[in-house]
Amino acid sequence: MGEEGVPNKDYHQVGVVWPHGRTDGLVISVDLEGRLNYFAHGNPKPVKTIQGHPKNITAVGLVDESKPTLFTGDYEGRVSSWDLANGTASAVDGKAHSGQVSAFSAGAGRIYSVGWDDTMRTIDVSTDTFTSSPAAALATSGQPTGVAHSSSGSILIATQKGIDIVSSSSGEKTGELSTKFCATSIAVQNTSDIVAVGCDDKNVRIYNISSDGKSLKETASIATPTAVPSSLAFSPSGDLLAVGHASGGISVFSIPALSLVTSRWSAHTSRVTSISWSKDGQFAVSGSLDTNVFVWSLKSPGKRIKAAGAHKDGVNGVVWIGEEGGKGAKVISVGADATVKTWRVTGLA
Repeated sequence: MGEEGVPNKDYHQVGVVWPHGRTDGLVISVDLEGRLNYFAHGNPKPVKTIQGHPKNITAVGLVDESKPTLFTGDYEGRVSSWDLANGTASAVDGKAHSGQVSAFSAGAGRIYSVGWDDTMRTIDVSTDTFTSSPAAALATSGQPTGVAHSSSGSILIATQKGIDIVSSSSGEKTGELSTKFCATSIAVQNTSDIVAVGCDDKNVRIYNISSDGKSLKETASIATPTAVPSSLAFSPSGDLLAVGHASGGISVFSIPALSLVTSRWSAHTSRVTSISWSKDGQFAVSGSLDTNVFVWSLKSPGKRIKAAGAHKDGVNGVVWIGEEGGKGAKVISVGADATVKTWRVTGLA
């Protein structure tokens, strides 16, 4: 395995199996990097290699273009891109994070990742490569907890010390908001560049991005007295904000009035890690450390569709993929079991 004559520990094979019940002589091995190598009799090289994650998947992001591409990041900093048509993945080339990947955000043909090495890195979606210009990595002001890309070209990075503002065109930091609170999550309403920030003082603060993209102005706040907000998501139209809590509940607020639409999305029993809306803004999917994935409806907030025990040791990210004609909808989840799972959702009401 690997390049001929070049030793590489990543290709060290740690397991092999001859699948039961087959007659074609297929043998599959797995290496230290989590690759599955498929061997056929008489061929000295793998006939197929499936790339995956050997460690806890900690972040997921979707580039929704003509050919949707899923990006996943794990505990060790590895980032993979997934071809959703055939379910295969490949490692993103270039200098990756040296620590856990915290979050992704997509915009203008690129995806931005932040990690526990206190950096933001940029991926060129067309080449599946970490870019090196203008810089391979941008140092953040603190450990990042989230990232969001605005339609005006600003990248907002939530950290334990505040909010960093970065220009997507230059890749340089243009502003910084220092705070007394720790930012736990962040989301941007792309229709008007409203920024929502979850805070460890049990508030969600609402900001506007300045016209020059260098500062943030606080305009309102939502008190969440029962628990710290752990996940935020604006609906595609921008008129709703879903707030997931560390206690497991989810509340939905109207924008800009900030009036409560529903607080009945409350079946999770542990921290909500991720929320993603359907394109029509009528449904949302959520994942939690309680290992469950739920699909919610605004029309019937007391009902839910449940995938119990979706990921052992917790769900770390969910993405709403889209509708499949009359077959239902598709959502994707990732978790601490190092797997990516696709779910077909039916019975939405």
